Amino acid sequence: MIEFHSVYKRYSAPFSGRTVTALAGLTLTVRRGEVLGIAGPNGAGKSTLISILLGYAQATAGHVLIDGQPPRAYIERHGIGYLSELVDVEPRWTVGDALERFATLAGVRDADVALRAQEVAEKLGLGDKREAKFRELSKGNKQRLGLAQALLRRERVLVLDEPTHGLDPLWTNRFRGVVAELRRPDRAVLIASHNLEEMERLCDRVAILDRGQLQRVVDVTRVMPMARATLWRLTVADGGEHLAGVFGEAVPLGRGDWAVRAESLPALNRMLAEAMAAGVLLSGVAPAQSALEYEFHEAVGDAMAEVAL
Repeated sequence: MIEFHSVYKRYSAPFSGRTVTALAGLTLTVRRGEVLGIAGPNGAGKSTLISILLGYAQATAGHVLIDGQPPRAYIERHGIGYLSELVDVEPRWTVGDALERFATLAGVRDADVALRAQEVAEKLGLGDKREAKFRELSKGNKQRLGLAQALLRRERVLVLDEPTHGLDPLWTNRFRGVVAELRRPDRAVLIASHNLEEMERLCDRVAILDRGQLQRVVDVTRVMPMARATLWRLTVADGGEHLAGVFGEAVPLGRGDWAVRAESLPALNRMLAEAMAAGVLLSGVAPAQSALEYEFHEAVGDAMAEVAL
């Protein structure tokens, strides 16, 4: 439904005149019915990709199509639901005012504006805050207001930039349910985020960008072989001081957790048996990185890893 074909975007630095390449030959497809994630370190090209998709910027070379049309032509005819990374509206507007104004701008029929504004407010837990002014809202409530406006017209294309930014754990969990409800065979959802754990929960595939290039597309719906993991998190009730004698090196992570390496699942089991024989009392074992984190760090470099031995 969304197609990037060999897209380049170059900028000229204002003072030095140096050319900066934000996207370099990006080719990517977002399928109908899919939730696709966009991940990458700062400066990877995520914001440029979104700007071109929304018609705010033009590609230097290559082209982008939404349902066979250039972005601006598609948006003028059909619209796109968009959540920006930072949500900001007139501070004096109430939640109800903002949603009704957004609904009018989005082209919701006049007769349906109030009802649709109420529906999305309830969906995002803002029903009891319709009279609250924007400046009085917490960061999380501002983010939920932004999400609500993105859902006003039930668009067939949704672009959500850091949608869980500022949400508390309760609403981060509820947002997963919102995304599940948004899935439709004729809709494409694109989510850009730094939160790899949430991306793995929300998305069908995740495209990993680095320095303007597409490094890989990870199918997060398939099960990654456990044998590929080399970094493990052990939760130890007692005897953690014996781990280094078995694993060679063990890094304490706090609260009874330790990071260790094992090159394969059989090796891990063998070393765990040795550790328990030496007096280690285990209460939990898990990969220190999720499947998506493993792919991300492999794609952009080990320097990005949160835990290193």
